[in-house]
Amino acid sequence: MTNISYDYIRGLVQGTGTFTFTTSSNLGSLKPRRIPSFQLRMPAEDEELLKAIRNKLKLKNKIYIYHYPGKDKAKRRPVAILIIRELGSLKNIIIPLFYDRLIGARAEQFSEWLERIETDPFVPESYKLLYRLHKSGYFRKELCRGGLFKKFIV
Repeated sequence: MTNISYDYIRGLVQGTGTFTFTTSSNLGSLKPRRIPSFQLRMPAEDEELLKAIRNKLKLKNKIYIYHYPGKDKAKRRPVAILIIRELGSLKNIIIPLFYDRLIGARAEQFSEWLERIETDPFVPESYKLLYRLHKSGYFRKELCRGGLFKKFIV
């Protein structure tokens, strides 16, 4: 699985990726924090594929195996989940990889996610940089110049 392409990764994300927020409590405050995050979830038997994707993107995140039977106690299969929440990884890897490269519902979700980063009062101020870079055209300019995106185009 060492020859995974960036287009292959985009295709998987188009179907099973999610641009979302994880909520955590802020120590010393009653106010929760919502951290922008990217998640890729697959059946647990595809854990090696998730590891290959993680390695291709040069991420260090752990892959979690999670089994949630559900309230109805249905027999659901365990899933493997790769979650990216770190500001640097979102700014330098995740957003450049997908910026203007998704279509349909996932493209809408991505766009709404970037907008919500700015408008959600529970998103830490440091993460609002992602929105400001988006609004300033930074990611689009880099795409045109081949800067950050050069490695993601091939």
